Amino acid sequence: MKKMIALAMAMTMGLSLVACGSSDTAASTDAAAETTEAADTADTAEETEVPSAGGSYTIGICQLVQHEALDAATQGFKDAIVEALGEDAVTFDEQNAQGDSNTCATIINGFVAEDADLILANATAALQAAQAGTSEIPILGTSVTEYGVALGIDDFDGTVGGNISGTSDLAPLTEQAAMLNELFPDAKNVGLLYCTAEANSQYQVDEVQKALEGMGYTCKQYGFSDSNDLSSVTTTAADESDVIYVPTDNTVANNTEIVNNICQPAGVPIIAGEEGICKGCGVATLSISYYDLGVATGKMAVKILTGEADISEMPIEYAPQFTKEYNPTLCEALGVTVPDDYTAIAE
Repeated sequence: MKKMIALAMAMTMGLSLVACGSSDTAASTDAAAETTEAADTADTAEETEVPSAGGSYTIGICQLVQHEALDAATQGFKDAIVEALGEDAVTFDEQNAQGDSNTCATIINGFVAEDADLILANATAALQAAQAGTSEIPILGTSVTEYGVALGIDDFDGTVGGNISGTSDLAPLTEQAAMLNELFPDAKNVGLLYCTAEANSQYQVDEVQKALEGMGYTCKQYGFSDSNDLSSVTTTAADESDVIYVPTDNTVANNTEIVNNICQPAGVPIIAGEEGICKGCGVATLSISYYDLGVATGKMAVKILTGEADISEMPIEYAPQFTKEYNPTLCEALGVTVPDDYTAIAE
């Protein structure tokens, strides 16, 4: 009897252990399933991650100087990013160098120190400072005429590579020369006014001079080092020229009143490289929309930040269209008549 009772108790204990083992296994299986599901959910969330409220991205904006064209490019850039990512998804650290290239370097170093996610370099000097300041943070340039010249790249093929890309404000220079010829076919001497500290200004006047000399004009370059000698150099140019050409030069753009106060009384018209300069001191221009250029740059930034594009493989983008524009006030004052296909610049 005792043996039978012992056997029965042993069987009961065995069944209990089996039941406990089954319960533990089931619990382990459920836990593993939950862990796997959580991991899958995390992976999915990582793949589709969008910027969270409060600002997931910090973008440093270094603008060389404040004037109409560069301001418009910066605004277009910001608007495009906010439209794509949302206002709470990005923080803009916007700083202006007030025309000083050394200040550009200081600003860029600050962006590097704060580990910005992307840098917008608005104008050539800002781009050059950014190139020198970091090889890691993505850099987008805008309002830069020719990247090969600005960055010292020989045989530039349209893609900078590394951590730099952007947009160009280069208008067809031969067509700008053709505009001068269209409006002033009887002129003889053309002055080319530009800041020698701006590499892309030098590039533009060199190219326009070639085109104009091919049309029979006599050209002379009038370079000034900064705004301090702008007045004296402009006075000389106005005395010796029938018409003056000014490229997309930031120093002139920031000082159009000085140029206009000399050239208008002297009766010397100016063909300008962009709308802002034309509005301040020119009679006509073949220009782009700098706001639209900024928007294009902003769209590039979104692709970089979201991982949709690799900046090292992104070619420089150019303005899609150009418009013949004229300044009604100065044209009337100087007796300049423009063809019907020119658009008046709004005052």
